[in-house]
Amino acid sequence: MNAPFPTGQKPPLKLLLAAPRGFCAGVDRAIDIVELALKRYGAPVYVRHEIVHNRFVVDSLKAKGAVFVEELDEVPDGAAVIFSAHGVPKSVPAEASTRGLDWLDATCPLVSKVHRQAERQIEAGRHIVFIGHQGHPEVIGTMGQVPEGAITLVETVADVAALPFTRETPLAFLTQTTLSVDDTAEVVAALRARFPQMVGPKAEDICYATSNRQAAVKDIAPQCQLVLVIGAPNSSNSLRLVEVAERCGAQARLVQRGAEIEAAWLDGVEVLGLTAGASAPEELIQEVIARISALRDVTMEQVVTAEEKMVFKLPRQLVQ
Repeated sequence: MNAPFPTGQKPPLKLLLAAPRGFCAGVDRAIDIVELALKRYGAPVYVRHEIVHNRFVVDSLKAKGAVFVEELDEVPDGAAVIFSAHGVPKSVPAEASTRGLDWLDATCPLVSKVHRQAERQIEAGRHIVFIGHQGHPEVIGTMGQVPEGAITLVETVADVAALPFTRETPLAFLTQTTLSVDDTAEVVAALRARFPQMVGPKAEDICYATSNRQAAVKDIAPQCQLVLVIGAPNSSNSLRLVEVAERCGAQARLVQRGAEIEAAWLDGVEVLGLTAGASAPEELIQEVIARISALRDVTMEQVVTAEEKMVFKLPRQLVQ
């Protein structure tokens, strides 16, 4: 039996590169805050939790002098500390201020917007139903903006059915910013059907970057046998991209580095999709493209479904 391709010749592969992909404005801002803080204060600068969910980014900042900790009690007195892009409960900056720590808040402004909405709903006398993933740092941060017992977490339509409230209970819903657009729409529909009195945000809480990246995957995935998503296993928005691709009929895999990609993954694949979660830098995207190009004769096409021009302001302490 003859080999399908001459010895040394790689089989062809069409690579559809989704755009937008990779870093969003909130991630850019958070990384800039750490780097500018290192220049201003000198190393070490402490960061509570991963600044964004990407090991490559975290390791790069460690090499520059950032020290990542889980809790404030690991931060020495008098040190500078930064809160991650996912947001923190109100108790965290309060503790930092009590200790006299010089703290900077790298919370994504779109997450901070949800925090403010939560405060307003409590002031209006409503109980909040928060749609999000149990244990995610953003969920912990948002639920920590309001008094204990004033907010209830739901993840699924089944959770909505189990809620103990009546149609007379003053209610409002908010959502995590990095959820599946389609899944969240189903949960919101279930909430509104069961609790017609429920108040929701005027604008969608799911952030523009999450929505745009999911829409881009929906555009390319039906043409692909396989979609690779560059992102971390603890990155909510990256995991949602894998789910979106699978729902469109493609196989999908989450990868962190190019070296993880096995040649066998590409067996039978004629069209490959590639995207990256909002915490993955372009450097990793190019690394993955180089790995794929080492295995196959790649023809690449970038598929643009939206253009992003969002830029967020830096904290005043770093721009004075």
